[in-house]
Amino acid sequence: MLWQVLALLASLAIAGGVAWAVGRSRGGQSVWFGRFIVDGLLFPLLALALTYSSLLALQPHQGVALLRIAVPVLMSLAGIRFLARVLTLVFPASHFARLVERLFSWVAWLAAVLWIAGLLPTVLAEMESIRFGIGRSRFTLLGLLQGVLSAGAVLVVALWVSAALEQRVMQRATGDLSLRRVAANVLRSGLLVIGLLVALSMLGVDLTALSVLGGAIGVGLGFGLQKLASNYVSGFVILFERSLRIGDMVRVDNFEGQVMDIKTRYTLIRAPNGRESIVPNEKLITERIENLSLADTLILLSTDVTVAYASDLDQVQRVLCAAAAGCSRILAEPAPAARLLRFGPDGLEFQLTYWINDPANGQANVRSDVNLAALRGLREAGIEIPYPQRVVHMAQAPAARG
Repeated sequence: MLWQVLALLASLAIAGGVAWAVGRSRGGQSVWFGRFIVDGLLFPLLALALTYSSLLALQPHQGVALLRIAVPVLMSLAGIRFLARVLTLVFPASHFARLVERLFSWVAWLAAVLWIAGLLPTVLAEMESIRFGIGRSRFTLLGLLQGVLSAGAVLVVALWVSAALEQRVMQRATGDLSLRRVAANVLRSGLLVIGLLVALSMLGVDLTALSVLGGAIGVGLGFGLQKLASNYVSGFVILFERSLRIGDMVRVDNFEGQVMDIKTRYTLIRAPNGRESIVPNEKLITERIENLSLADTLILLSTDVTVAYASDLDQVQRVLCAAAAGCSRILAEPAPAARLLRFGPDGLEFQLTYWINDPANGQANVRSDVNLAALRGLREAGIEIPYPQRVVHMAQAPAARG
């Protein structure tokens, strides 16, 4: 027993050390290293390989009961870690993914307990003897369970490959976020379709029957699901044409905000005040959308001010230009300018114009700073901002005849 304990502890220590040495420089979550290195897939796989090697080395010389118990435990742990890390990577906020993970964990630990207790062959034989039929097809409970597990493993591997390619290969292939998004969507959809076909074949489903299903789906898309299909097609059209890109400022139905993400069915737009709008992709294709993001980030803003007719015009222009020049976000070139626009009924109407080059940081805050600075400057200079004045003539009724 002493040699077995030493071999098991050495295997765990070496596996943990190798996983820590390889994964300590890698940030974030990954399937191989997880969040804390030892909760990834690499640690249980290395521990399993080293423990099984120790079992083979010690078996000719002594009993290896402890190592025989450790092998199924590490196998179950590796399977659970693999499923958990892939589902966390692909579906980080999915409650259904967490439910699948817990269900698989119970099945894996139950299989390990049955293996250790020596009851697994008996249970498998009983499951093989349970037969049932669906139509003309005949299944055993063991075959159905093996098919479900095999199909699930294929789908999980497909998700893992698509997520790995999305995070690494596609990010290095192009610097455009929209192109990376469409490439990731196409890649994930293709791999999932291939994985689904392989999984169905493992379950014993005749793939030629899918032609009938495909015809039914086509009829459904033509009638009840045409809007849904249109949104999916429109999403790929937007990503391919790049008419809208992630990060653009757009206005849709008087809702103005930044494009945060372009999904295959909808586009997520977030307003500066934090509100989010989910816009179907078909709407972005068939209707007029204002794209407020320009190739040149220079934006011209203006403030209108009315002063009394008796004001010094040169002083008014100096005060307004100084108010705009005192704001840090306003550009010195082109310089702010104050111009007399019209002779209004209540006073002289000036327009102060100024330029900014960071519209993503907001425009209302710049206008507010300029307005406050202009108001303070006009008050300090003694320049009057007139109130609206109206003349009311009171008409007297003619005197009544006596």
